[in-house]
This record gives sequence, structure tokens and C-alpha cells, in this order.
Amino acid sequence: MQYLCRVGTPEGRVLEEVHEAASESALRAELERRGLHLFEAKARGLAGLRLPRFGRRRKIPIRPLLVFNQELAALLRSGLPLLPALELVLERQQDPTFRQVLSQVRDKVKSGEHLSTAFEEHVELLPPLYPPSLRAGERSGELEGVIRRFIRYQRLLLDARKRVVSALIYPAALVGLSIALIAVMMVYVLPKFTEFFSALKVELPLITRLTMGAAIFVRDNFLLLVGGAAAGGFLIYQFAQSEAGQLAVSRLKLRLPLLGAIFHRMALSEFCRSLSTLLAGGIPVVSSLEISIRAVGNPFMRKRLAPIVQGVREGKSLAANLEETGVVEAIVVDMVKTGETTGGLDSMLSELSDFLDEEVETRLQRILSLLEPVMMMLMGIIVATLLVSVYLPIFSLLGQVQG
Repeated sequence: MQYLCRVGTPEGRVLEEVHEAASESALRAELERRGLHLFEAKARGLAGLRLPRFGRRRKIPIRPLLVFNQELAALLRSGLPLLPALELVLERQQDPTFRQVLSQVRDKVKSGEHLSTAFEEHVELLPPLYPPSLRAGERSGELEGVIRRFIRYQRLLLDARKRVVSALIYPAALVGLSIALIAVMMVYVLPKFTEFFSALKVELPLITRLTMGAAIFVRDNFLLLVGGAAAGGFLIYQFAQSEAGQLAVSRLKLRLPLLGAIFHRMALSEFCRSLSTLLAGGIPVVSSLEISIRAVGNPFMRKRLAPIVQGVREGKSLAANLEETGVVEAIVVDMVKTGETTGGLDSMLSELSDFLDEEVETRLQRILSLLEPVMMMLMGIIVATLLVSVYLPIFSLLGQVQG
């Protein structure tokens, strides 16, 4: 049987691997014999399908993480040593996942490890920038200042995402209600009228015959349609979880009309803001680039930005490498070039990410202002077509009776 495992190595790395074993106990014994520690093992689905695993450890929510860092920074600023500060914030932590992580981190720090090293064992549950930022603070002796810089970075990201989500709530609700209304009419209302017209034995207009036929088909095959949609969604989910699927979906998002430019600027903003935060924390450029690229949420953009690291390592400027990727706009390249020339790259990247966030919000508001009337018009046409198909035979029948 195959198991998807989270395994700890003697060097302190945490890997996600697939192993075969007769049982979980046999798997654990085999891994311990090889000097590895098994954190978690989940049986894989039949035929190698990666089924949704609702029991796995979820990522730590950003709000408890921000509260923890804010309290830790305040305690460190007041002069309290790191270990007692961790003890205090651990007592106040309510999130079960984060509490478990903090308990293990506290134990590691008590045994003499650095705070950044202790958090690196849980890097899959944390933002990619967090452990490297802590390491930079420990090296520079400014841990409290680095933590506050990380808090500011996460709040900016949180505010940007909140604005985008709030802008999409009304259109999403409008589409959902419209789809629900059309589904009710197709499944319940129109079939009743079909029985009524059949009893009258009148000749129906073409639009009515087409609409009633579609309604009867949906009613008679409702479960089959729902099952087909669920199966199609599952297959799409399986494809989207694979590496090729993630690249294909992320590339498609960048090529969408109107929305593609928004997704593109959001990815660039994530990269610029992450790089700005790391450079300001004193982390070397190459290491900052590696971490910042991993922080980009779009896999296709990550792949196109990856060669930048090697180019900078070979001595080429960051601006020249960004230009060669083909996915970075000229204004971004020019501002990065200016930052490199003046020696203020971190501040220039911060201003650039603010500019890109404003661009995203402006473009999104513009699209939504056009999308709402278009959606209303489309839904109105669909509903009007359904109503006309129902009432047209009735008006025709009334005309015949009056005649």
C-alpha cells in the first residue's frame, strides 16, 4: 500500500515523499531503521489517485501568526529573554495547530537551537519568508525589528487580498442567485407548464418546444448531470494537483482576457514585496531571490522567474535578468534598474509593489463596473427567454378563444 509521508531527515529537513509498506507501523519501523522520523503518513487513493485529504495539517492562519509575532516583538522590546517570551505567548495561543507548533519550537529553543532553525521544521505550515527573516534577525542582532518588518509585510498582503475579495463578493452573489433561479425554473416550474400544454393539445411555438424539451431533459437526468459535473470536477482537481496541471492552470490564468493582467500584476507584486522585505532585513541578494520566487503564488511565474537566481549569481544585474524573463513589464525593469543604480533597491521594490497593488485594485474596479451591467443583461435575457417561452402559447390560446 502506498503512503504519502512527511519525513524528517537527520539534517533537520522535512520532506514529502511516497513510500510503500504493508501497514503504517511497518512503514514507521522501516523509516526509523534508516534514521528518518515519520511526522505523518496518509494512505493514497486507489490507482494512485491523490484524494483530498481532509485530515492533514492545515496551514497556520495568518491572523494568529500576526498576533503571535506582535506579542513576541513587544516582549522582546521590553527586554524579556526569548525563551520566557515564547512561554508567555504559548499560554495565550488558541489555534490548536499553531499551539502544537509553538510547543515544539519552545522545546527546540530550550534545547539550544535558534528560533529560525526551530521554525524551519514546520516551514510547510508557514509563509516562505518567515524562517529566513528570523535567521536574518538573529544574525544581525535585530530580531525584534525584523519581526516588526515581517508583520508590516503580511498586513500589506492581507489588506490587498481583502480588497480584492470584497470587490468580488457582489458579482459572485449575483451569479449564484441567477444560476439558482434558472435551475429552479428548469427543474420545477417549466416541466409543470409542459404537462399543462400537453393536456390542452395545442401546437407550441419553436422556442417553447426547445425550452420545454431542455427542461424535461434536465429534470429526467438531474442526478446524472450532477454526477457528471462532480466527476468532471474531480478529474479537473486531480489534473490541477499535478505539476503539469498547476503550470497549465497558472498559465491559463495569465492569458485570460481582462483578468490575466490582474493575475500577472499580483504575482509581480508578491515577488517585489517579498524581495524588498528580505533585502531590508539584511539577507543576501541571491538568497532573497530564491525565497522571493518561492513566495510567488503563480507556478508559471515561478518557473519563468527561476533563471534570475543563476543570472545574478553570475554577476548580471537584477534588472537585466528580469528583462530576459519576458514576463516582467518595462516599467518594473526600469524601476529596479533605478533602485540598483541609487543603492536603494529595497525601498524602490517596496514602492513598486505598492504601485502594482494600486494597479490591481484600479483594474479590478474597472472590470467590475463593466461586468455588473453585462451580467445583469445576460441574466435578464435568459430569464426573459424562459418567460416568453411559457407565456407565448398562453397568449396564442387566449387569442384563439376570443376569436
